[in-house]
This record gives sequence, structure tokens and C-alpha cells, in this order.
Amino acid sequence: MQASRARLFKEYKEVQREKSADPDIQLICDDSNIFKWTALIKGPSETPYEGGVFQLAFAIPEQYPLLPPQVRFLTKIFHPNVHFKTGEICLDILKNAWSPAWTLQSVCRAIIALMAHPEPDSPLNCDSDTGACGKVNST
Repeated sequence: MQASRARLFKEYKEVQREKSADPDIQLICDDSNIFKWTALIKGPSETPYEGGVFQLAFAIPEQYPLLPPQVRFLTKIFHPNVHFKTGEICLDILKNAWSPAWTLQSVCRAIIALMAHPEPDSPLNCDSDTGACGKVNST
């Protein structure tokens, strides 16, 4: 757990130092818990999400960065790779393609890319009962 805290503090310092480096992403660490973060991301241009600001919730496991953070949309969004009720995101880097090289900032960047380029092969918000990310209850 000490290693994960050190990594998160490093990422926190990086976010503070480079606040204006990526105007599309604002990462905010919970004041009382380094394992809880929120992010505000801007909808990508030339998409239906352009002009919107979307809030994400990060729950970071104690084994981070060996395990990926759990990320979900708090803002309601209609997207084939986002569960419409829970905000769960079907994105390979948050599941089986995770690498400790990813940071919270780069995860946000990947989510913005997913918003612009949905993955039809791994739907989470569809009319069927199952998607590539697991069981989806469509009721």
C-alpha cells in the first residue's frame, strides 16, 4: 500500500505542476483519501459530446499501479461502451490491457479517445444481455 500511496502522490504533484498542460482534463484528488479522485473531462471536438463537461469517479485499489483504477462516469452519457445506469466504462486498459505505465491522466485521455471512437466490438450499452465487458442487465 505504501508503494501505491507514493505513486499517487507523485501523480498528484504532476497534476498540480502541469494544470494548464492539458486543458481537456481536470483531475481532483479527494482531500481526505488519496485513493478517491474525480476528473472533469471535456467532450472531444467534432463529436456529439463537444462542448460538454463530463465527470468521472476514480476508485483506486491499494495495489495500484499493479491493478487498474475503477473508473465510471458520474455524468449521464449515451455511449455504446458506457453502461447507461452505472456509468461503467468498457475499455481494455481498465480491464485486461492495463499496464503500470498508465497514469490517471493517461486514463482520462484514453476515455476521451473512446468517446470520439467507440469500440463496437465491446459494447456495454446495447440491446443484448451480454457485452465483452461481462454480463449487462438491460432491464
